[in-house]
Amino acid sequence: MSFRFLPTLMFFAACSYSEAVPTAHVGESAPAFSLSDLDGNTVTLNDLRGKTVVLEWFNPGCPFVVSAHEDGPLQSMAQQAAADGITWLAINSSAAGKQGHGSDVNREAAKKWKMEHPILLDANGKVGRQYGAVTTPQMFIIDAAGTLQYAGALDNAPRGQVPASGLVNHVKNGLRDLAEGTPVKTARSKPYGCSVKY
Repeated sequence: MSFRFLPTLMFFAACSYSEAVPTAHVGESAPAFSLSDLDGNTVTLNDLRGKTVVLEWFNPGCPFVVSAHEDGPLQSMAQQAAADGITWLAINSSAAGKQGHGSDVNREAAKKWKMEHPILLDANGKVGRQYGAVTTPQMFIIDAAGTLQYAGALDNAPRGQVPASGLVNHVKNGLRDLAEGTPVKTARSKPYGCSVKY
C-alpha cells in the first residue's frame, strides 16, 4: 500500500468515529448516559430506572424550539409530566461555537420559559449520536424498565401549524398509552425542526 493514501484513510476513519451509528432502537434498552446539568450536577439515566423518562433534544436558538416553548405544547408539558411522576430531561448537543451552546444561553432560556426540569449538556454530541437525534425538538420516551418506547416528533404541528386532519401530540399520546399499560400505538414518527448543531 502506498503511504500517500494514508491521510485519506485516516480522514475516513475519523469521520466514521465522529458520526457513530445510533444504538438507540425502539423496543430495545435505551442507551445509558451520564451528563452534567447547568449547575454541574451529574444526571445518570440508570439512576432513573423505575420511572418513565422523556428526553427532549433542545437548542434555545432554534425557532421550532422557541415556538414550542413560548406558544406551543412545551410551555406546560414537562410540568404536567412531573405531576404524573414522569422525569423530563432536555438535552443540548450543540458543539462549542455553534448555535445554542453554553451554560449561560441555556440558563437564560430556562429562566425565560420557566423550565423546571434539567437541561443536560452534551457538547461532544456523544449522546445525541447514540440516540440518532437529528433535529430540535426531537423526542424520546423511555419506560420504567429502561426500554425505548417512542422516538420522533413532538407532534404533527411544526411551529403551531396544525394540519387539516387535526392536532396529534405524539408524546402525550405515548405517555397516555404507557400509563394505561398498553403498547405505544405510534412508536415512531418523523422528527421536524432545526438540525442538531453537532
